[in-house]
Amino acid sequence: QVQLVESGGDLVQAGDSLRLSCVVSGRTFRTTAMAWFRQAPGKEREFVAAISWSGDSTAYADSVKGRFAISRDNAENTVYLQMNSLNAEDTALYYCAGKGDAYFGGSKIASYNYWGQGTQVTVPS
Repeated sequence: QVQLVESGGDLVQAGDSLRLSCVVSGRTFRTTAMAWFRQAPGKEREFVAAISWSGDSTAYADSVKGRFAISRDNAENTVYLQMNSLNAEDTALYYCAGKGDAYFGGSKIASYNYWGQGTQVTVPS
C-alpha cells in the first residue's frame, strides 16, 4: 500500500550536483522511515543514506559523507537526496526505499519493505 516514485536522475559531468526526489504515497501507512540505495552494473545494491520519519536521525555511507545529504519534506510527502561533487563512481541506478514504519531503519536492505523503480544517475569518467 506504499508507493514510491523516484525522479531527478540524469547524465551529468564530474563535479556537478544533482538532487533526486522520491514521492511517497499510500493508503495504509501514514508514516515511514526512508532510505536511498544504489546499484551499479555488476555490483550488489549498496546503502547510500537513511532518514527517520521525523528527520531527527540520519545515516550515510562512508563513500558519500560530506557530499550527499538526505532530507525530507513531509508536507509534500517527498524525500530528497542532494548529491554534490559527483564522480564516476557515483554512476548507478538509485532506489528509494521505505521501511513501512516511522522508526529509523539504518543501512540494511532487509530493514526496508518498499522500493521505487529506480532513477539512473550517470557520471562519465
